[in-house]
Amino acid sequence: MLALWAVLLAWLCTRVWRRGPSWRAYAGVIAWGIAAHIAGDGITSFGTMVFAPISDWRAALSTTFIIDLWFSGIILAGLLASWVWRHSRWPAVAGMSALCAYVVFQFAMQQRAVDFGKQYAKDSGLRNARVSALPRPVSPFNWMVVVETEERYHYSLISLSARVAPPPLAPDAGFFTRLAVPYLPLDKAQWVPADRWGASAQSALAREVMNHPRFAFFSWFAQYPLLYRIDSGNPHTCVWFQDLRFFTAGRAAWPFRYGMCRDAGGEWRAYELLSDNTTSLIY
Repeated sequence: MLALWAVLLAWLCTRVWRRGPSWRAYAGVIAWGIAAHIAGDGITSFGTMVFAPISDWRAALSTTFIIDLWFSGIILAGLLASWVWRHSRWPAVAGMSALCAYVVFQFAMQQRAVDFGKQYAKDSGLRNARVSALPRPVSPFNWMVVVETEERYHYSLISLSARVAPPPLAPDAGFFTRLAVPYLPLDKAQWVPADRWGASAQSALAREVMNHPRFAFFSWFAQYPLLYRIDSGNPHTCVWFQDLRFFTAGRAAWPFRYGMCRDAGGEWRAYELLSDNTTSLIY
């Protein structure tokens, strides 16, 4: 759709600014803008469906956190320099080069984090484990490494730059401090196990819900689906899942929790868990 949108928006620009340049000049700038937006989504862990609506495959390089202050700072610096030296293209070239170099640096850090996870999997005897690393705030050195097996996740919050563990979190610590403190040096890393399907007594019910046709949207959406809890009440039974991808240490809320509920003998219906006691019917 990039080419089509570029042409349509370029034509619209020629209608608004009739004394401006030709539609080809507008189309080139618009195409670059759309491509930059797609690339900006593609480097995050959430990704973007570049072939929609033909395919729902999600491109996600997972090098950059969804809100990266360093990434945004480089862009703002490049824009400011381009405004100050507006008659030269070199500030823009330098800004774009710095931005690309930063993403390449993030990719190199990601590979170091993955290698750390692979070594843990080898040392722990976790055969055929899938290892990945997700960027975390507030530094390009902070990563969540995930070692995935059929039944369990093992994840660790690491800092590739820290040499000593940070001091205990003070009660009045600021927002950014709370986000940064949980990430530990490699030699002090702590691995947290998380059962994908809960305890053995919950496994059958959790798998039933995950494989239900009405829950297929979450199976597609979640990268690391993890049982959150099972509510066994009278008369409702609810099975809730969350995605480990959206876990951010230091943040109280964990978004995008979904599940299915049914009455005794009734059909499963899909819900979103908005808070611990508030739900919203999906279908």
